Amino acid sequence: MNWLYWSLFSAFFAGLTAVLAKVGVAGVDSNLATAIRTSVILIVAWAIAFVTAKPTELAALSGRTWLFLTLSGLATGLSWLCYFRALQLGEASQVAPIDKLSVVFVLIFAALFLREPLTLRTGIGALLIIAGAAVLAGKR
Repeated sequence: MNWLYWSLFSAFFAGLTAVLAKVGVAGVDSNLATAIRTSVILIVAWAIAFVTAKPTELAALSGRTWLFLTLSGLATGLSWLCYFRALQLGEASQVAPIDKLSVVFVLIFAALFLREPLTLRTGIGALLIIAGAAVLAGKR
């Protein structure tokens, strides 16, 4: 399978996550809910890594790889803490579109740090994402 199929699976499970998490955070501290979710992810991720990775791969990781994966993990954790708190306070159908503004941030960060091109096409796409998030998250 190519990247598109995996991206669609990711979107599907992210959508499912929002609904399941909204139900799960009801009456629970959002930080505790995030910790429980993270623990499940940790167990599943390590189980998959042990089944699919070669034992020597972990030892072969560079310091740069460790640094950036650690920073990515910190960013993910902060994102999840904020997301669960937002779900606790707002409607899932409003929180999720705002959360998906992350796509716009990816375009900006990729241009700044990875030197990926910002084209008219990506600019229009970003504006459409912003407009769609505003429409979906607006007051009803």
